[in-house]
Amino acid sequence: MSIRVLKPGLLTTVQDLGRTGFQKYGVIVGGAMDPFACRVANALVGNDESAAALEITLVGPTLRFDSTLLISICGADLSPTIDGQAVPLWRPVVVKEGGLLRFGAARHGVRCYLAVSGGFDLPQALGSYSTYLRAGIGGFQGRALSEGDVLEVRPSNNLGQAIADKLAAAAKDAPFASARWHVSSAMMPDYRPDPVVRAVEGPQMHGFDRESVADFFAGTFQVLPQSDRMGYRLKGEPLRLADPAELISEPVAFGTVQVPPDGNPIVLMADRQTTGGYPKIAQVITVDLPLIAQVQIGGSIRFRPVSLREAQELYWIAETEWEWLKKSIFMQFR
Repeated sequence: MSIRVLKPGLLTTVQDLGRTGFQKYGVIVGGAMDPFACRVANALVGNDESAAALEITLVGPTLRFDSTLLISICGADLSPTIDGQAVPLWRPVVVKEGGLLRFGAARHGVRCYLAVSGGFDLPQALGSYSTYLRAGIGGFQGRALSEGDVLEVRPSNNLGQAIADKLAAAAKDAPFASARWHVSSAMMPDYRPDPVVRAVEGPQMHGFDRESVADFFAGTFQVLPQSDRMGYRLKGEPLRLADPAELISEPVAFGTVQVPPDGNPIVLMADRQTTGGYPKIAQVITVDLPLIAQVQIGGSIRFRPVSLREAQELYWIAETEWEWLKKSIFMQFR
């Protein structure tokens, strides 16, 4: 069972939920930029949430299915079609052997995730399938996909096979069949081109002058072209320290908001470094990280303060909904 790459797209890489446990050795976590979409894509095809998926950025690839396979596509709407017919997002889809998956214009968002039942048959590097391009490790030979690559697929588990069998029976002569149900919009992050992102106080917030803290939470920041998987560089009212001082480098996390000397903040993303020496004005809460990952270059971001307690409660609610989603899929196809 395999998928063949006819065109690679702008940037298509294999990702999972990241490479944990090695930051003390200077190895970054990496992983999916939108962990929510990646987790859901895997759940919809019966995979463990940590299975490898394709992260497709802005301009998608053209893929040929050399076998009948169960897939799902979640995240940004990059106008996917199979043999010219539009493919619905956020639900399981059976693609027949010979099917041609293409992506068109980005209707909204930046990154979508394609999961296949059984997962991609690739070796792990330091316990993860994630591709880290700068080091050339993980994923498919440590690089983005290229024309002619063939991705082997592992056999489905019992749940994935049950989903595939039910959908295949409904496909008849069509090139694919999709489930009638989909993930509830109430469960999804509030994807939009200009999101309001919630953040808790950073360890050096009190080192900034009052006007800068006010500007950070009241202002609008534009996403600059220099943004990438390592960090989103923002442009807005420059932020200033009340008393500039040298800082000792300390650990950083996905969503840490650093402020370099030019005063324009950087939101650290999936491929962030392990430590940073710039002052950290805020930390984006976990449930809002997908919002940033789907903002296009030139889009805007605003920040809203929340307490640590509120951030924890929002995380608990999101994880509870996640568990209910997995149980719902299992109960429907067991």
